[in-house]
Amino acid sequence: MKLRIALASMLAATTLTTALATSVSAQTLTVITAGDTNMVDYINDYLGPKFEETHPGVTVRAVGTGPGDGGSQAIYEKIDAQKGKDVWDVDVAVVHQRMAGKMVEEKLLSSYRDGLATARLVTRETAENSLGVNVSGYVMPMFHSQIAIAYNPDVIANPPQSYEELAKWVKENPGKFGYNGITGGMAGVGFVFGWMYAFSGAADEIRNGPWADDAAAKWEPALTSLRDFNQSVVMTPGNAGTLDAMNRGEIAMGPVWMDMFYTWVADGRLNPNLKLMILSPGMPGQPMYYTVPAKAAQPELAKEFIAFATSPAVQADGIVRRFNWFPGIDPQNVKSELTDTEWNRLFADVTPETLAERGWSMPQAKYFAAILEAYEKNVAK
Repeated sequence: MKLRIALASMLAATTLTTALATSVSAQTLTVITAGDTNMVDYINDYLGPKFEETHPGVTVRAVGTGPGDGGSQAIYEKIDAQKGKDVWDVDVAVVHQRMAGKMVEEKLLSSYRDGLATARLVTRETAENSLGVNVSGYVMPMFHSQIAIAYNPDVIANPPQSYEELAKWVKENPGKFGYNGITGGMAGVGFVFGWMYAFSGAADEIRNGPWADDAAAKWEPALTSLRDFNQSVVMTPGNAGTLDAMNRGEIAMGPVWMDMFYTWVADGRLNPNLKLMILSPGMPGQPMYYTVPAKAAQPELAKEFIAFATSPAVQADGIVRRFNWFPGIDPQNVKSELTDTEWNRLFADVTPETLAERGWSMPQAKYFAAILEAYEKNVAK
C-alpha cells in the first residue's frame, strides 16, 4: 500500500512538473498580416514551421486581414483598440507603407530594428522613409515589389528609356502601349506616379513631402500631357489585362509588377521572350514591412522571428524562389544563397544597380491621394 502511494505521489509530481514545464516553455507567436492569402500561407506553411524547428516549444500562428491598404487598415484598427491594455495580442504585424507611417506617428509600434541581427543588411531608402514618414528603426522590409515596363523585343528593338522618350514613342506608335490608368491594379497607378515624377518638376516633394496645399495647382501641364498621352494608348482592364494584351500581341509595351511578370513566365502563361525595363528618372515600387507592436506580448521572440525571416538563406528560398519578389534586404547579401541561374533570372533585365537608381518609392501619403484625385478630374474625364 505504501509503495503504491509513493508511486502515485511520484507520478503526480512528475505530471505536475511536466505540465509546469510545458506551460513555461510553450509559446505562441501571433503574426497578423495584410496581403493576399499567399502571405498567410507563406507564414503558416513555410516560414512558421522552419522557425519552430529552431525554437522548440514555439508555435507560430498567422492570421490574414485581407489585401491592399484595407488589410493594413484592419490591423491598425485591431491594435488601436487595445491602446488601453498593458499587453496586446499581436506580436508581429506585416503592413503596407501607408499604414506603417501612421502607426509610427501614433506610437503604436516598437523601435526594434537597431538591435536586430539582420538590420545591417538593409540598404534601401524605404527602410527609413515610408511615404514621407521617418520609420527608421520601426520597420524591416519583408520583400520589395517593383513596377517596370514590359516590352516585346521582337517588335521594339530599342525601347524608350525615359518617360520623355516614351511620350514621343507613343505618338509615333499609337495603340502599341497599354496600361490600366488608375483602376484595376497598382501597376497603372504606379505608372501615373512615375509620370508625375518625370513631368511635375516636384519629384522629391511628391516622394518625401512635406505636403503643400497648393501643390496640385502646379500639376496642370503634367496632367494635360498625360491626357494627351492617353489618346494614343490602349486602356487595359487591370494588371492581368495588360499582361494578357501583351501575350496576345495586341500591345507591345505596358507597366507590370515584376514579380507577377516572372511568375507568369515561370507558369508558362506569358511569352518568355518579353523583357523588362525601368524608365528614367524612376518608377515606384513598395515593400511590405515586418513590425512589432509597442506592447507585444512576445517582443524578444518577435525580433528573433523577424531576424530569421530576413536572413539571407530565408530571403533567398522563401522570398525569391517562391514568389519572385525582390528581397527585403540588399540583394547582394542574398546572391550567395542563389544559383547563378536564379540570380540571373531575377536580374536579367533590371540589374541591382538600375533597381537602386530607378526603383523609387511611392508618393508621400497626401500626394498619393491628391495625384489620384487630380487624375480623375483632369485625365480620366
